Amino acid sequence: MRMRQSMAQIEREFEEQAVLERHRREQLRRTAVKRTRQRRRAQIERGQKLRFLLLQASILLTVVVVIVVMFETLAWLMG
Repeated sequence: MRMRQSMAQIEREFEEQAVLERHRREQLRRTAVKRTRQRRRAQIERGQKLRFLLLQASILLTVVVVIVVMFETLAWLMG
């Protein structure tokens, strides 16, 4: 009788441990997915910032070139 009770208790504890492990694995998986999403989002944002800075630089360069050419043309027409 004692052996059956202890075996039943061992089985019950094993099942409880299995359930806890399942929950723990699921929580770890969710955490890993969340970290992956955050890293991907940060990577995308870095790329967007770089493209925006390149766009600003190209606009600024275009403005400078147009102004220089405009004044050179004006000086040529006046002179």
